Amino acid sequence: MDHNIAVGLDIGTTKIVAMIGRKNEYGKLEILGIGKSKSLGVHRGVVNNITQTIQSIQQAIQEAEASAEMKIEGVTVGIAGQHIRSLQHSDYITRPNSDLVIDEEDIDRLINQVHKLVMLPGEEIIHVLPQEYKIDGQAEIKEPIGMYGGRLEANFHVVVGQVSSIRNVGRCVQSSGLNLEGITLEPLASANAVLSQEEKEAGVALIDIGGGTTDLAIFRDGIIRHTAVIPFGGNVITEDIKEGCSIIEKQAELLKIKFGSAWPGENKENEIVSIPGLRGREPKEITLKNLSKIIHARVVEIIEQVYVEIKNYGHEEQKKKLIAGIVLTGGGAQLKHLKQLVEYITGMDTRIGYPNEHLAGDSDEEITSPLFATAVGLVLDGIKRNERKKIELKEKLAPKAAEQEKQEEKPVEKPAKERRSFLDKLTERVKDFLDNAE
Repeated sequence: MDHNIAVGLDIGTTKIVAMIGRKNEYGKLEILGIGKSKSLGVHRGVVNNITQTIQSIQQAIQEAEASAEMKIEGVTVGIAGQHIRSLQHSDYITRPNSDLVIDEEDIDRLINQVHKLVMLPGEEIIHVLPQEYKIDGQAEIKEPIGMYGGRLEANFHVVVGQVSSIRNVGRCVQSSGLNLEGITLEPLASANAVLSQEEKEAGVALIDIGGGTTDLAIFRDGIIRHTAVIPFGGNVITEDIKEGCSIIEKQAELLKIKFGSAWPGENKENEIVSIPGLRGREPKEITLKNLSKIIHARVVEIIEQVYVEIKNYGHEEQKKKLIAGIVLTGGGAQLKHLKQLVEYITGMDTRIGYPNEHLAGDSDEEITSPLFATAVGLVLDGIKRNERKKIELKEKLAPKAAEQEKQEEKPVEKPAKERRSFLDKLTERVKDFLDNAE
C-alpha cells in the first residue's frame, strides 16, 4: 500500500466505519472509500461479542474496498469505552553528563520511566503525552531538545485502559484478516479531525457524543490536558423514548432523528406524530412536546456529567479559561437545538464540529458529517504513522541523506514523532500477545 494512503477503523457502539484516505499534494486528506455497517457486538464502546464484531468489521471493510476499488491490509483502530481513565503525573531523570545537549534519547528514557508506573491490576498505559518540561528547575519549556541541563523533568498526561478490552479489539481486527497498524484513543482522533490549531491554543473542550459513550478531550496551549469517557451516549436517549412512549427501538430511533429536539419549549402542544401499532394494533399518538421532554431530561444529564469533568479540570488551574469554549461532534451532535442547550447549561461558547479541518475541498457532504469525525481522525493518524515509518526507513537506508534532510526540516514537528512511538509499542505488544495466544 502507498505511504500516503491509510485506513481508519472506527469500532463504535452503533456503527463500524472503515475509511480509506490519501494525502493529496496540498497536504489535505482525500477520502477514497468508505464502508459502514451496523455494530452488533459492542456495548458502551467495549467489545462484548467477538464473532458479531468481526462480521460487522468485515462488512464495513468490504464496502470500503468496493467503493475505493482497492484492497485493505492494515488499519488504525480507535479505542474508547468506560474503562479509559486519565491521570496527571510528573517524573524526572538525572542526566549523567550535563555538558551534552538533551536529545531524543533522554526524552525516550523519561517517557519509558513513566511507562513503568504501577497501574491497577489489568490496566495498561495507552498514551503517555508530555505536556511541559522543566530543566534544572527552569519551568514552562515546550521543546527541551538541544538544551543543556542535568535534571530533566516533565508533566505527563497518562491515558490508561483495560488490557483485556484493548486485546479484544486487537483480536477482532486480526481475525477479520487485517493488520493492526496502530491504536489511538478515540477522543484524540476526533480532536485531530475537527479542531483547529488556534482552538487548541486558546483552550477548548471537545465533546464527542457517540452511541454508547460520550468522549471528552480538553486542550490548552496546544497541548492535551484532560481526557475522559462517560458511559452514556445517544443510545440511552433512544432507550428512554422507547420506554417512555412504549414503542419499539427502531421507531424510537427514527423519532429521535426526525422529530427529536433537546429543547422542549420549541414544540406546540398540538404537534402529534402517529406511530403504527405492532401487528394490527391501534396506532400510537405521541406529542412532540413529550418527546422533547424525554430527550431533554437525558441530554441534560449527559451534558452535566461532562461539565463536571470540565470543571474538575478548571478548578486545578483556576486562572485558565477555555477561551474557544466547547465543540460538539459525533452522531449525537446532530440533535436539534443541542448547541443552545449546551450553551445554556455551561455558559460556554459552543459550535458543532465537522471533520473538514483537514479534508480536501471537494469532499462529499456525507463525509463531513460529525458522524465520521473519529474515522477521519484515525485516517489522519494512520497517514502520520506511515510518514514516520518512511522517515525511519530512509534513516536506515541512507543515514547521511536523512541527517541533512532532518536539519533542513522544521524542528517544531519533532515531539509528535517520539510521543507516538509508544503507541506503536503498545500495538506491538497487543500483536505479540495475539500471536502467542493463537
